[in-house]
Amino acid sequence: MSATPSRRPRIAWLPGDGIGPEVLDAARLVLDAVGFDASILPADIGWECWKRGGDALPPATLELLRTCDASLFGAITSRPPREAEADLAPELRGRGLLYVSPIVRLRQELDLFAKIVRARAYPGNPRNHREGIDLVVVRENTEGLYAGVELRGLSNELRAALRNASPAMSRFDDVAPEDLALGCRIITRRGAHRIARAAFELARREGRDSVTIVEKPNVLRETSWLMIEETRAVARDFPEIRLDEANVDAILMSLVKDPLRFGVLVASNLFGDILSDLCAELAGGIGLTATANEGPRFAIFEPLHGSAPKYAGKNVANPIGAIISAAMMLERLGETARAARIHRAVEDTIRTGAARTRDLGGGAGTREMAEAIAERAARSELP
Repeated sequence: MSATPSRRPRIAWLPGDGIGPEVLDAARLVLDAVGFDASILPADIGWECWKRGGDALPPATLELLRTCDASLFGAITSRPPREAEADLAPELRGRGLLYVSPIVRLRQELDLFAKIVRARAYPGNPRNHREGIDLVVVRENTEGLYAGVELRGLSNELRAALRNASPAMSRFDDVAPEDLALGCRIITRRGAHRIARAAFELARREGRDSVTIVEKPNVLRETSWLMIEETRAVARDFPEIRLDEANVDAILMSLVKDPLRFGVLVASNLFGDILSDLCAELAGGIGLTATANEGPRFAIFEPLHGSAPKYAGKNVANPIGAIISAAMMLERLGETARAARIHRAVEDTIRTGAARTRDLGGGAGTREMAEAIAERAARSELP
């Protein structure tokens, strides 16, 4: 969904936890510098919401998002079930409340089926694994092992049904129910088809000559093969783009050895998550990497990094991932000229070394880095 020219876009502002508020403040500084005019609507999300109310994604936040054109998101903290229970307000403990990652819920509730992760090696970054890296991971965002179908303590009826469906389940007959946990990797034909199409459409739009489907069909014979079958079917509609196929373990080695071979990588949820972090590190660090959670009518933009609670409030986080995420948001809203100014300002700041945060070998704080980028973006002329 794009904002109409007749009104200011509505942007849901979700700082979240840890360093999330700091990097979003930095992004706001740069958006203001390029004159982006929008209704910025702050909303609650994350660990404090869980602790106080037992829901990391309050209903009011979800309803607000449904009325907005896009959202910029900082980061959230997630912890295992026992730790989550212990962190609840005393009056909420023992009620059977279950913590679910709010960003995972948002992807599913709002059908944000494609996560686009951009990992680019900026010239002048001393942490680049190799110059010229420009990778895009197109990750299926709502299915796979993150579908949320997790069970512990299977009933006899369910175990019998699983044995009937797959003889391999009989190997676990002697395992006590309380000692057995089950997670389901769910791949649908619709989900596989639309993430493959999203990858090929992105490759065509950006003039890229190949798409690589990353799976493990020699072991995951049903779910991986469904992903590959649908990707092959989609590829026939894009004859100018080469389809490559790679096993997830093999491509990790290939990316380290020769990352320039690859451009667009498409994968299911967990594999895409793993690939994204590797690509980010190859391209100079996770603090530089921006992402978009995109659906047919709405998108949430966020840096790839997590909440890093040990750095919260210390003014040391790299804000570039959030700043580039903001530029990606502008592009979706049709503000391409302002987005280009931000991209140029980031590139110039990194290339010249005008400011570098600790992760890039410098001593600049979050705010100083943002100010350096904002100053360059403000004086950059519209294309």
